[in-house]
Amino acid sequence: MNLLHLNHMIVLACLALLATALAQRASAMDLPAGPTPPALSAPHFPSRLHTFVWRNWELVPAERMARVLGCKPQDVVAIGRSMGLADPPAVSDDQWRRSYITIIRCNWHLLPYEQMIDLLGWDAAKLAYTLKEDDFLYIKLGRLKPKCAPLRYAAPTDAQAARAKAIAAIVDETFGKAIVPSGEPPFEFVRQLSRIDAASKPRATPAPEDERLKLRYLYSYFALYGDPLAEPEIDPYPEGYLQKLSALGVNGVWMQAVLNRLAPSKDFPEFGQGWQERLANLRKLVERAKRHGIGVYLYLNEPRTMGESFFAKHKDVRGVAEGDQIAMCVSTPKVQRFLSDSTEHLFKHVPDLAGAFTITASENLTNCWSHRRGKECPRCSKRGAHDVIADTNRAMAEGVWRAKPSAKFIAWDWGWADAWVDPILAALPKDVWFMSVSEWSLPIERGGVKTAVGEYSLSAVGPGPRAQRHWAIAKKHGHRIVAKMQINNTWEMAAVPYVPVLALVGQHAQNLTDLGLDGMMLSWTLGGYPSPNLELIGQFYGQPPASIDEAMRRVARGRFGDRSAEPVVQAWQAFSAAMREYPYHGGLLYNAPHHWGPANLLYAEPTGYKATMVGIPYDDVDGWRAVYPAEVMAGQFEKMAAGWQQGLAALRKARELTDDARRPTLDSELRVAEAVYLHFKSVANQVRFVLARNALAADASSDKGKAARSTIAKLVREEIDLARRHYDLTRRDSRIGYEATNHYWYTPIDLVEKVINCRYILDDWLPAH
Repeated sequence: MNLLHLNHMIVLACLALLATALAQRASAMDLPAGPTPPALSAPHFPSRLHTFVWRNWELVPAERMARVLGCKPQDVVAIGRSMGLADPPAVSDDQWRRSYITIIRCNWHLLPYEQMIDLLGWDAAKLAYTLKEDDFLYIKLGRLKPKCAPLRYAAPTDAQAARAKAIAAIVDETFGKAIVPSGEPPFEFVRQLSRIDAASKPRATPAPEDERLKLRYLYSYFALYGDPLAEPEIDPYPEGYLQKLSALGVNGVWMQAVLNRLAPSKDFPEFGQGWQERLANLRKLVERAKRHGIGVYLYLNEPRTMGESFFAKHKDVRGVAEGDQIAMCVSTPKVQRFLSDSTEHLFKHVPDLAGAFTITASENLTNCWSHRRGKECPRCSKRGAHDVIADTNRAMAEGVWRAKPSAKFIAWDWGWADAWVDPILAALPKDVWFMSVSEWSLPIERGGVKTAVGEYSLSAVGPGPRAQRHWAIAKKHGHRIVAKMQINNTWEMAAVPYVPVLALVGQHAQNLTDLGLDGMMLSWTLGGYPSPNLELIGQFYGQPPASIDEAMRRVARGRFGDRSAEPVVQAWQAFSAAMREYPYHGGLLYNAPHHWGPANLLYAEPTGYKATMVGIPYDDVDGWRAVYPAEVMAGQFEKMAAGWQQGLAALRKARELTDDARRPTLDSELRVAEAVYLHFKSVANQVRFVLARNALAADASSDKGKAARSTIAKLVREEIDLARRHYDLTRRDSRIGYEATNHYWYTPIDLVEKVINCRYILDDWLPAH
């Protein structure tokens, strides 16, 4: 190699390094730059280092933790063992790829962005994309990043070592040998659902004259949400899972599609990088689903916002802005062409796709009117919201149909103002199907508080007046109609695979049978588990059963046997009656600690943090309770817990009656039901704890202060008991605590931390106050 050639190679290498550095810098600049309040500490642990090791113990290999901390793996292991933890369990590649949201959330108050990127083994671009596009994760984390100094290893001080020894004693006293991981490893349910059942028989398809609902589709119970087609080894719909869904009458599944990652664009050359690989993976998935009589539908929430660097090149399509996110204006020909050409490209290259559905006014800013801000756009301000939203849907539908005229295209009215519905549906082609949330605007009264349902309700049985009104408008304009429902679970309780309230599910299905529906969306990102609930509603796809009770008995007999069927039905009825006491409100659903249950920490001092949307509840009782007085909220959760205990008693009676072969199935039902009870009971305790803590702080020496001290002690002891019981459940059942777009809200080790947290309050904090 001559010197000139060598110099040339060095220059090229330097340029490549410079380009990489500039790209990484640009990506780092794209990381959310919201508020940066001080991170919360965990005074029950000896130090932030100990907190980091504890919370990552069963999520991150010791080698990775050591790399971030700048120490040896044995230093990390020594810290964990000093607090009574067993040897760190192996973290499989599959667990690692499926746990990133759990890892991000548990380190949100511990690491700065740079160390979090290092811990994950990502680059800044991937973290920025995940926070923005993975079901708006940054919003779930509070639209802020707590300020964290870099965390480095330092040998524990004598005081820290003594505190670690005290923690080890608490762990041994409370958990003993149970602290050693046993039972089901994380994500074992994926392996179970992926297994093909050689004895399974395909579901008999109803005759055309008996089939009431042509479309029954849902989301995977365990799909990655952000960019699943880039990781085909994390299969969202494996063969065995499709088989189980098909056997329950499901004939459609859906997944998110981000057009700028799936299709190239002549107008926007930045788009479409890697589309060939993603669409090749999508074709394989579609072909596999088709073998089970299941169509694949794409969720389009378009166009996605872009950053300032994009609009520096494309000023002519700049729309309204929210912070650092800027809409691509749909009132420009380029953006309409992008929407149309991209969907055509998708359906041309994956011709067996069944269809697509849209949301055009979601939490994500998309078109300029999606957040009612169209007047800020010089183009959209001259047009009505209904025109812009109709154009958005029409552009995508026309692209789909150019490639595949038979594809279903479904427009969902989520977020539409009532006044928009008629003009939008009048403007859309009649072949567009129309979907509305069945229970939306249903009036309810809980605990003496009158309000109305938004969506995501099992406790309030639809249809509500909004859906019925909108469906009638759609029919008037010649559109087919679809009910969006939640059959398995909702944000009322999403930490279990399904909430066993079959009497409510059956009532909802029965209420819809005579409305002339063409289809049902059975779940949002939560609710795709092949459950008794899903089996029950399958009985309403053709000629409905004679009664809801008879439908429940059929399901109970098939799953648990004839002898145990009656007490199982009694349990489902008790759970359904209890669920009707749920203090429903959209703010409560998103902010309260019901998805965390006993895993949510008790904060001895006010955190000052606001609860985040299905993210981190903190101690924000005012954010949790929404329109309900705090005492009413606590009382309603206590009512539900009491009703749940009645149902659990009936299930335990059923267990005594069932045969050995079916007992594991009944045990599974018991674990799910008990987990719901523990969550509901813990929410009530947490509300009352915060109220008592605040009362104690207001006047510790008064009679009210003394009563508050006694209440705190009682509640904290109850929380220790609930956390200990829930720990056993989570060790035995990998489904508990999981939801597809949040991953694990908590892991078993978080419940051990809750016990340590409670003992700190009892032993250290309370005596000092």
